Amino acid sequence: MKGNVMSKVLFLANNSTGLYAFRNELLLSLKDEGYDVVVSIPDDEHREDIEKEGIRVVHTDLDRRGMNPAKDLKLIKKYKKLLKAEKPDVVLTYTIKPNVYGGYVCGRSGIPFISTITGLGSAFEKGGMVQKLVTFMYKASMKKCSCLFFQNAENKALFEKLGITGKKTALVGGSGVNLDYHKKADLNEHGDEIRFLYVGRLMKEKGIEEYLYAAQKMKQEYGDRVSFSTLGYDDDSYADRMKSAQEEGIVTAIPFHKDVRPFYAECDVLVQPSYHEGMSNVIMEAASAGRPVLCSDISGCRELVDDEKTGFVFKPCDGQALYEAMTKFMNLSKEEKLRLGDAGRIKMEKEFDRRIIVRAYVNEIKHILAR
Repeated sequence: MKGNVMSKVLFLANNSTGLYAFRNELLLSLKDEGYDVVVSIPDDEHREDIEKEGIRVVHTDLDRRGMNPAKDLKLIKKYKKLLKAEKPDVVLTYTIKPNVYGGYVCGRSGIPFISTITGLGSAFEKGGMVQKLVTFMYKASMKKCSCLFFQNAENKALFEKLGITGKKTALVGGSGVNLDYHKKADLNEHGDEIRFLYVGRLMKEKGIEEYLYAAQKMKQEYGDRVSFSTLGYDDDSYADRMKSAQEEGIVTAIPFHKDVRPFYAECDVLVQPSYHEGMSNVIMEAASAGRPVLCSDISGCRELVDDEKTGFVFKPCDGQALYEAMTKFMNLSKEEKLRLGDAGRIKMEKEFDRRIIVRAYVNEIKHILAR
């Protein structure tokens, strides 16, 4: 704190759902330590939940998808106006647009800021002119970043290779997982049936094609001994495919639910076939519930799963490799499956407890304000 004046921390986020689900403990920790905490979000989904905790919310319109110069210029102006009105002592930004545009405005205004790279997204994966543009924008905005947090080492190495660095860089274990909320769940008995669960948006980059391919092969081989479910928002481009898969009895599509814990409890194993992740919250949640995980061998997933100890990793973008991992899991005894799940829970407790992540951010904020 500066003298007797309460220091103000402003969060810039691109949606309230992610902020409330993965960073609420940080908001509350800062509030409990006496900081004036304000959040800027573009939607009201969890506004009431956040305000009930005594945290002030400011609505800031933001188009999460794509790049529109006119809309993005408006966002820069909105952030300038917001910073002028709030006069924060430090700003925290998450995801690409708050990072790039919020960081740029903070730098120009001389306000210390902390940015977090939660993942690279399609812009970096696809390469080309879009990647060059995003790289240029990140370079310009991160020059004065007080601390640039990364959620996995691969993302950190790529940014450093591209020359995108703040005054300081640090690595954290994603957003961590709330172990009190995601408790270890008892295994539900459902005979010889093994239940596979996919949690995430139904889109190509999340590996839905590979999941459907492997599920179809498994159903052909094992019949009613296996079942497959998806839980998440439907992508229009997969609507027909999902409808056919359901009609053929390959998969059951479950709409998005705010509370995913009952679904982790019902499954035997989580499948995460994503192409790229910052640090998979879904894996952390399922592992905390004591469920084994089958995941792509990519940064953001492999750190969370010890191969053959808490689950199995497989070659990304490869339906056959996923099918083989599923088969390997099927061939385990009940006791071996339970051991994988138990080991996963222990790993989360030791390495990815959200309290560890919260403390890293709080300490960094204190360090910045003490300068």
